[in-house]
Amino acid sequence: MGSEPHRLSPADRDRVLSRARGSHVDVVVVGGGITGSGCALDAAARGLSVLLVEAGDLAGGTSSRSGKTAHGGLRYLEQLNFSLVAEALRERDLMIGVTAPHLVDAEPFLLPTTRWWERPYFGAGVLAYDAMALARRRGAGVPAHRHLTRRGTLALAPGLDASVVTGGIRYHDGRMDDARHTLAVARTAAARGALVLSHARVTGMRVEGGRVRGVAVRTAEGDELEVSAGAVVNAAGVWAADVQAMAGEPAFAVRPAKGVHLLVERDAFDSRAGLIARAEDSVIILRRWYGRWLLGTTDTGYDGDRASPGVDAEDVDYLLRNVNRYLERPLTRSDLLGAHAGLRPLLASRDTSTTSALSRDHAVLTDHGMVTVVGGKYTTYRLMARDAVDAAGRVLGRRLPPSPTARIPLVGARDWPDVAGRAAQLSSEYGVAEHHVRRMLGRYGDETPHVLAPVRHDPGLGRTVAGYLLAEIRHAVTHEGARTLEDVLARRTRIALEAPDGGLGQAPAVASLVAPLLGWDGAGAEREVAAYRAAVGRDRAALGG
Repeated sequence: MGSEPHRLSPADRDRVLSRARGSHVDVVVVGGGITGSGCALDAAARGLSVLLVEAGDLAGGTSSRSGKTAHGGLRYLEQLNFSLVAEALRERDLMIGVTAPHLVDAEPFLLPTTRWWERPYFGAGVLAYDAMALARRRGAGVPAHRHLTRRGTLALAPGLDASVVTGGIRYHDGRMDDARHTLAVARTAAARGALVLSHARVTGMRVEGGRVRGVAVRTAEGDELEVSAGAVVNAAGVWAADVQAMAGEPAFAVRPAKGVHLLVERDAFDSRAGLIARAEDSVIILRRWYGRWLLGTTDTGYDGDRASPGVDAEDVDYLLRNVNRYLERPLTRSDLLGAHAGLRPLLASRDTSTTSALSRDHAVLTDHGMVTVVGGKYTTYRLMARDAVDAAGRVLGRRLPPSPTARIPLVGARDWPDVAGRAAQLSSEYGVAEHHVRRMLGRYGDETPHVLAPVRHDPGLGRTVAGYLLAEIRHAVTHEGARTLEDVLARRTRIALEAPDGGLGQAPAVASLVAPLLGWDGAGAEREVAAYRAAVGRDRAALGG
């Protein structure tokens, strides 16, 4: 069994605040998405003192609203971006085989052909995709691609339209829960000494001699603190230019691109593999996701509220229209369970009119002593973090050791081989149904026995709400840094996305359960439920048409 898991509890938050107030650290990282969490882990793993500051929840923005696939970017081959694809494939295989095998699994995808020339054209691309991957040599267990006849394609995916499909190519990529993966990266950073502070906004920069020397922070509870720093890493995503502006006029701009995904009922599409196919201006992907289907994505410019991008009716229409070109039974809004929109932070370009044409490569910029990392793909977060910390080392004037993060298992992964096959044993030991234990193993990895342990002393924690044990709800607060009802329902669990009503029916009960842990009184719990109701409404408004 894994060692006692590292806690991000309310008491630990108090200790982080006490240690950070008036302190000096080598690096302050601004932003607790996957890139910022990766930067905190990389810096801490190289021996630097680190404070990670996130205005909202860990993974509260784009990092919990991605396509939830660790992939090399097959479509980028068509753009001839071979270096990005090769890097992403190597990182995908590391996630599956080394750093997060409990959170990232190899999943089959089907690329259908509809015209004769698509087989050689697509086949060449998938062959190159496989050739770039090092999965079989890294032991990640990602199978090679396979060409299928029309009959074989329809046998694998009977839900495809037999009058449209002429054949297909099956290949594999990685499936993941992005919010839990980002959380694991942040907690691994904390376990290596990084101070992790969510729900705390950077309100200003201390600039001396034209160089950033520290940050001012205000927490959601109203605490204010100042921290001096040798270097500041700006990993604020679509807010990166705003953070840079606190130190001086930014020399770059970020153009947000909105990506929408829809959660689809399990029985709406009959297939044993995900679907990737051409859309009007890009590709459409219908992937298996923990017993359901996730359909995406859009790629459109966005200039609205970056804190709460919404799903529009036009987004839903686009996704349904494009996927239905390939399906025997068209999907309708009645098949949809949930929706979410995320914003990709792309470096702006004067030469392109569509966000799908902007580069997905990342960039690391240094200005006024602040290191900004922007762009990139979720799958390449570790490389983005490495390059940003390299730049921070130059600001510090220190020669840092090479990044070791390719060899560091994330929280939950270290003893994964020892617990992966113990579902039946754990079920018997803790009196929890085996299907719950199996699901939990894919969320907590080697921490699963620790999450289950309280059930032994309080069997009531083995009861469920929306398919999750009450013990998991408590664990979200006592170990995983959840501070709000939305943190629990939207990111520590998937209730917000999976429940037919977005979790509104469960919200009062969950709020009552965590209220004593977070110090909410009755009015505070009611405010949390109201805030959650508003958040769910934003995401689900377009689903009814």
